[in-house]
Amino acid sequence: MILFSTPNDRSVCITEELVPSTAPKPPCTTSIDFDGLLDPPLVLQDDPTECGGQLWPGGMVLAKYLLRCKMDELKGKTMLVFPLSLHPLRPSQIHLTDLALMLPLLNHNIALNHPHSPTAAHILGWGSPIIPSSTGPSAPDILLAADCAYFEPAFPLLLQTMRELMGPGAVCYFCFKKRRRADLGFVKMARKVFEVSAVEDDPDGGVWGREGVHL
Repeated sequence: MILFSTPNDRSVCITEELVPSTAPKPPCTTSIDFDGLLDPPLVLQDDPTECGGQLWPGGMVLAKYLLRCKMDELKGKTMLVFPLSLHPLRPSQIHLTDLALMLPLLNHNIALNHPHSPTAAHILGWGSPIIPSSTGPSAPDILLAADCAYFEPAFPLLLQTMRELMGPGAVCYFCFKKRRRADLGFVKMARKVFEVSAVEDDPDGGVWGREGVHL
């Protein structure tokens, strides 16, 4: 039941009978091949009850772009991934990071797809100290960040963590879906610290660009 007041101080009550609550979706396991770009497909356990436990547009766009256009560049590289339940790339070392709440899901998805690979999951909060033994490599070759620009107060912390992780020669692929005008504020902040350029060689760029996705 929801109770609120109108401007004339009359109370309005909305009950379950009027607007039934949406039942939460249970976790499920699916497979995804990114439009035939990944063989064998990725097996993914999601958790719709958590924001970090489901696929988001930025992660999908970024994964397809890397699979289609950057696989040769990624071979043999050490990669660190900001919040993603699991990434489909298989370079020599890949480190997935998220908050402690999502660590069990990360490890479960690693076991489903890469049980004998050097893929590892680490706890990493933006703005927290970088501890290589627990947060992943302190200087990865490539940093992947998908759908991280969504909470404006956290932008300085995200930028701080990126600055600490990215050494000379490191590259970050950053992809997000613009939901609010403020989301683009992170790109403006990043331009003051990094050399930033838009991806223009993705054949699907016209599609995701119309959907408000930036890469």
